[in-house]
Amino acid sequence: MAQVDRLSVTMAPEIGAAVREAAAREGTSVSTWLTVAAAQRLRNDLLGAALDLWEAEDGPFSEDELNAAAAALRATKRRGAA
Repeated sequence: MAQVDRLSVTMAPEIGAAVREAAAREGTSVSTWLTVAAAQRLRNDLLGAALDLWEAEDGPFSEDELNAAAAALRATKRRGAA
């Protein structure tokens, strides 16, 4: 069995209900849904920090660079990867 870290979380009732509904729609447990959500948030935070460092070293991204990145993300979503 995989090692796990048991946590106890509290949240507003409407958030808890929404999480339960989202997990049910995906056919997964609340624990799995929250784990995936937390992992995505951590990845986003790391990406944000990396982009901040990049801009600190090389200056702000140009409008052309931002537009190219947005277009690449749209193309990725159209292909079904997210």
